[in-house]
Amino acid sequence: MILNAAALSRVPVKPGQSVIRRLLFVIAVVFGGLPVGLIAAAPPKQEVVDPNAPVSYWKQIRPIFQASCQGCHQPAKNKGGFVMTDFARLLAGGDSGTKAIVPGQPAESPLVDAITANNGEAEMPKDKPPLSPDEVALIAKWIKEGAQDDTPKNAVQRIDEDHPPVYQRPPVITSLDFSPDGALLAVAGFHEVLLHRADGSGLVARLIGLSERIESVRFSPDGKLLAVAGGLPARMGEVQVWNVAKRALVFSVPVGFDTVYGVSWSPDGKIVAFGCPDNNVRAVSSSTGELVLKQGSHNDWVLGTVFSQDGTHVISVGRDMSTKLTEVETQRFIDNISSITPGALRGGIQAVARRPGRDEVLIGGADGVPAVYQVFRKTKRRIGDNANLLRKFPAMEGRIFSVDYSRDGKFIAAASSFNGQGAVNVYTGEFDSKIPDLLLKAYADKIASAYNAEEKAEIERFTTSEVKVVAAIKLTGGVYALAFSPDSSSVAAAGEDGRVRLIRVADGNVTKEFVPVPVTGVPISRSDAGSAAKGK
Repeated sequence: MILNAAALSRVPVKPGQSVIRRLLFVIAVVFGGLPVGLIAAAPPKQEVVDPNAPVSYWKQIRPIFQASCQGCHQPAKNKGGFVMTDFARLLAGGDSGTKAIVPGQPAESPLVDAITANNGEAEMPKDKPPLSPDEVALIAKWIKEGAQDDTPKNAVQRIDEDHPPVYQRPPVITSLDFSPDGALLAVAGFHEVLLHRADGSGLVARLIGLSERIESVRFSPDGKLLAVAGGLPARMGEVQVWNVAKRALVFSVPVGFDTVYGVSWSPDGKIVAFGCPDNNVRAVSSSTGELVLKQGSHNDWVLGTVFSQDGTHVISVGRDMSTKLTEVETQRFIDNISSITPGALRGGIQAVARRPGRDEVLIGGADGVPAVYQVFRKTKRRIGDNANLLRKFPAMEGRIFSVDYSRDGKFIAAASSFNGQGAVNVYTGEFDSKIPDLLLKAYADKIASAYNAEEKAEIERFTTSEVKVVAAIKLTGGVYALAFSPDSSSVAAAGEDGRVRLIRVADGNVTKEFVPVPVTGVPISRSDAGSAAKGK
């Protein structure tokens, strides 16, 4: 078993406690039932297959369907009524009433015709490159051998709209987002996103998809769509886009071999960006799911993304302690926004948010210090400089896992976890972002190690001026997700204990607290979801 490094970092460690003790604690948590994820940063090693052995559905055929077909043929989006995630429905076919697979007879199996390319095109997958001849031949061989299902018994799990997740306890919540009109609050659950009324008064809908782990949820700028990043740990990453009003999956895009993170929308709503554990930033068209950006300048997992004000650039952060700038049109790396000098940052960067109306980004990570940077530098990049830094805020205990700006730009918030406890800090977000001439000259003329005492003092004065803690709230368990309400009056926060809290910005008081899932041990239907949640 391989354990999720992000989850491992959330486990409390007392001074002097060894990594082994922390690892043992995580193992105990996993077997205790909490949804701690699995990971694999690289593609899984392919098993050596005996060419004379029967073709394995589980090891050889299922991965092909998962990578190329299941995005359009799953319970949440059963195109043509054809579902390929359930073995019985895979054989049965779709709305036509004709079996898709006739065991022992590949020539009589419509699925084989559908995936076979003719003049470089195939019926499936639609509008995408066809399967390779070797893949088609392997599927045909499997069918000829009887289309046997060798899925391990312990791997069979049926979760869909008719069989929603059943919670024995509240799940760890990794992401939250308010709809732009302030009507809904999206909450990351297990295998689903839960849409609640924004005031916490009841559950409106459950958007259930393929991904077990939901790492990031974001409404589109107009609120009509919801993007979701997650996946099947150690098996597949996935980006989903849902139609919010219809509660329908628009598309599902499989990505790589592990969970993906940090989804964000371009200002015009046409592109969805996200980070991947293969060190790449990617983006897809929000209408088709087609890949429009892939950039690999990071040296470790990419955990957060956000677009520049005009949508021409993507800002990304990751475990490599960097904040990077990528041009969308050319897919070209442009700059390291934050300093990558050893010692300038301690640990990875987990979260990023852009200030409304300005090209300034707020970042937070392992060092517990929220910081604001200008996106586009005004001086030549020099060795060791941190010339884009505009403000750094009083440190929080532990690691920061989420940051956000209020819609009016007047406040920022950060959420952290330390030693089994969580915190939410709200800070002033308004300040004069003009860098003093003395610093502009120092940044332009010298490398960082050559700054004199006056220049160092001016950097400290500038980056800490006009900074104020508005509210500091301590909570039970680590806090991994937060979001400002559209009217900027409150912050929603959630994390380890599975409870969502609505916090009033003015005084830091918790005005509402609720568990966003039905913790009953008994499945409930979508029609019962609202009344069940409201009655808790």
